[in-house]
Amino acid sequence: MLRVVLTGSIATGKSTVLARFAERGIPVYSADEAVHDLYAGEAAPLVETLFPGTVKDGVVDRKALSAAIAVEPGRMSELEEVIHPLVREKAVEFSDASEAAGAPLAVIEIPLFYETGSQYSIDRVIVTHCDPQIQRQRVLARPAMNEKKLELILSRQLTQDEKRARADYAIDTSGTMDETIAATDAVIDRLRAEAGR
Repeated sequence: MLRVVLTGSIATGKSTVLARFAERGIPVYSADEAVHDLYAGEAAPLVETLFPGTVKDGVVDRKALSAAIAVEPGRMSELEEVIHPLVREKAVEFSDASEAAGAPLAVIEIPLFYETGSQYSIDRVIVTHCDPQIQRQRVLARPAMNEKKLELILSRQLTQDEKRARADYAIDTSGTMDETIAATDAVIDRLRAEAGR
């Protein structure tokens, strides 16, 4: 089975591209969804230990956690040291299950794939990218987002150019939705050919 990672900077269209893979019948795994599940389960007590008062009724309150990290941004790495291994474990389980089910390829979406240095068994990497001005517009349109938060996020990520240089495939999401879907379909067709299906 071809094991594929989908990554890219914030607001570069990862969710759209991942959804298209799923629509085309390819097994997909979202790290963001995994974190959501972990925050409602096994990670909650660990997060509460690190950031007391951020868990309510057994579930991590993302707003409270964001506020705590905003006060001490340097502690973000402590949170990542707890969460990333759990996300990686779930991703490996997903990939193994997909292979056991006979899938020719499977995609795991890991936003900070390059930055975290995580050791995954990966065959191909896809990077989403877009015009930096479009990226900025998309991010700032999100609720509770501002320039300061955006700069903090970008400072912790490799640049789009650096990610594209390392990728096997790059999908530009600067254009229309139809253009993004067409570009994604082209990559899917090439990956299926590589996987021999």
